[in-house]
Amino acid sequence: MSDVLDLTCDLIRRHSVTPDDAGCQAAIADRLMRAGFTVRHLRFGEVDNLWATHGGSGPTLAFLGHTDVVPTGPVDAWRFDPFEPTVVDGVLYGRGAADMKGSVAAMVVALEAFVAAHPGHAGRVGLLLTSDEEGPANLDGVRRVAEVFRTEGERIDWCVVGEPSSTTRLGDLIRVGRRGSLSGTLTVRGVQGHVAYPEKAKNPIHAFAPALAELAAERWDEGNADFPPTSFQVSNLNAGTGATNVIPGTLTALFNFRYSTASTAEGLKARAEAILARHGLDCTLDWNLSGEPFLTPPGGRLREVVASVCRERAGVSPVESTGGGTSDGRFIAPLGAEVVELGPVNATIHKVDECMVVADLERLPDLYGVICERLLP
Repeated sequence: MSDVLDLTCDLIRRHSVTPDDAGCQAAIADRLMRAGFTVRHLRFGEVDNLWATHGGSGPTLAFLGHTDVVPTGPVDAWRFDPFEPTVVDGVLYGRGAADMKGSVAAMVVALEAFVAAHPGHAGRVGLLLTSDEEGPANLDGVRRVAEVFRTEGERIDWCVVGEPSSTTRLGDLIRVGRRGSLSGTLTVRGVQGHVAYPEKAKNPIHAFAPALAELAAERWDEGNADFPPTSFQVSNLNAGTGATNVIPGTLTALFNFRYSTASTAEGLKARAEAILARHGLDCTLDWNLSGEPFLTPPGGRLREVVASVCRERAGVSPVESTGGGTSDGRFIAPLGAEVVELGPVNATIHKVDECMVVADLERLPDLYGVICERLLP
């Protein structure tokens, strides 16, 4: 069994469902300390974070990953025990194999090999891990660590995120940016009453419907060369008591903007609030900004290096995309870092029978290692 496969299996055996790290970071810290890394544990609430570095002054290249995984779902639907890694026909099965314990193991193995071969390398290499990436809040993970780094003046110049970016072949897609995510919780107040006496009630569903139609039809921006147009989507509408003869007293709507650099969070808030105001709704609107959009532009050193490594070592010319959801890279980019995501095929992430091709896993440390060599010769 190869070193990277062995470490990935060890990590999969640990039941690290968010926010429980289940000892993953301690095991990794022990390995990296033996390799000469300086290790710092940053625990906030129930969340474990690890920052391990090697080297001195000069630019910093950080690898970013997470040790937590999503719940398994019905265990009896899996072919194998999701926390007992199993290799069948060259494929590794287990929760976290692709998202993202395989990438984390590959980063560790690559960093160990890099500092062993280049003990006096330029700049610094680092590994930042959290156990709070898959959770809904992400308050005590990389978001919190980035706040500490900003206060302390910790600098990251380049950041490689190990999220599973590839689509059908390792390295066929890299993410060079992500859209921002702005969510709203809207409560529309009406007056509850009997459906037979609508004149004595005020239906919040009826009041909100014209505003919703306008919000859904609005063209928020045209996007730009790097991002598609901003999208507005309602994810949940809730009103009523369940009875057919009661006009509800309140309505709650959850919605989200996935927005490009062509818009700002403040601009989207102002426009949405103006639409609601025009319809005279009695309402309360609470906003949650989970991440600003970011982009590593063409010509950025990291983007060029990662793309060239995929071409030369993985044998594929990658699509350079800003699609998908969000990642923890959104917290590192505002520190001034170029951020690129490169990881395994994402076809089975969060699914029953999550898996990763072993050959891809064993090639991944080489890709990460060559990135180190080219950025920090």
